Amino acid sequence: MPYSLYTREYQLFVQMLVQARKAAALSQVELAQRLGKPQSFVSKCENCERRVDMAEFLAIAQALGLDAPAFVQRYQADRAALMSVVAVAA
Repeated sequence: MPYSLYTREYQLFVQMLVQARKAAALSQVELAQRLGKPQSFVSKCENCERRVDMAEFLAIAQALGLDAPAFVQRYQADRAALMSVVAVAA
């Protein structure tokens, strides 16, 4: 199994977080300030240089004003669609 930072599923998760940050009209610096972290933390998470754990995800979701359960449901639906495309292509 590939390292989890490089899986399609994790890339989808990160892409969704980036989209949520942009939809909230926040820069990486502004999100980092809300999290009490340096901007490099957000950058590393968004560039898949650092894995986001559950506690960090919940903090990010709160900082972005996201409904975490709804975000996870959307992720699950998008992941299922992604995996079905990958399975067909294989």
